Amino acid sequence: MISLEESQAHCRHVAKSRAKNFYYSFVLLSPEKKNAMCAVYAFMRYCDDLSDEPGATKTAMDRWRTALTDALAGKPDDSPVWPAFLDAVTRYRIPHEYFFDMIEGVASDLVVHTFQTFDELYRYCYRVASVVGLTIIHIFGFDSPDALVLAEKCGIAFQLTNILRDIREDAGLGRVYLPSEDLDRFRVSAAELGQGRRTEAFERLMEFELARARVYYTESAPLVGMVDQDSRKSLRALIAIYSGLLDRIADTPSDVLTRRISLPTVEKVWIVLRSALAL
Repeated sequence: MISLEESQAHCRHVAKSRAKNFYYSFVLLSPEKKNAMCAVYAFMRYCDDLSDEPGATKTAMDRWRTALTDALAGKPDDSPVWPAFLDAVTRYRIPHEYFFDMIEGVASDLVVHTFQTFDELYRYCYRVASVVGLTIIHIFGFDSPDALVLAEKCGIAFQLTNILRDIREDAGLGRVYLPSEDLDRFRVSAAELGQGRRTEAFERLMEFELARARVYYTESAPLVGMVDQDSRKSLRALIAIYSGLLDRIADTPSDVLTRRISLPTVEKVWIVLRSALAL
């Protein structure tokens, strides 16, 4: 088993090299909270990587779930993630069920499926994103239980943004996350998403989905004022980066059918600087 310091360094490396949006907000945290955030991210990243590997199977996810159970019981294997992860979970009293929910959500991607209704999609988003929000606000620190409700909504906002950004890539993998009831309402077929066809119907569908995502950003906005003072700049930056990505998608919605839309690094840096200087 590697030392805590070595594990934290490993997790910081994973976050810095892989967290395209999250890491920029981490730099505004204290070293202690930054290490915890990177440890949680490294855990999540490993979950995602397992589901994205060619030939990924439920067996691999079952092994990771067992490894998590053992680690939380004080019997970690030799993964370099565990010392930093377990330190963060203990230090910030993060409920263990969040991590099992993450695994269940990611494991569901191993089965090609569709969502008939938004309620079904919401349950998926909760497992893969809201539980992330619920986890990290324990690191940010909070007093009011209302923060948990808003963290859930914030996670939904982030995941809806990811879904809209990744429509083309997901369609190529046979994954369609937009609810069938929405596709039917705007007369857009799942096949069209993979074909990259720009139509007025798709534009109307995107307007609807963008508006829905914005509602969750608006409703979760008070969360920034509910976390500990020393965490607010980081959370403000994180929300600004994701909502900025949603705005970028909204500029030319049909572009998601032909390319992966992202915020330029310089814009993310500017958001972080602006958040750092905010009172």
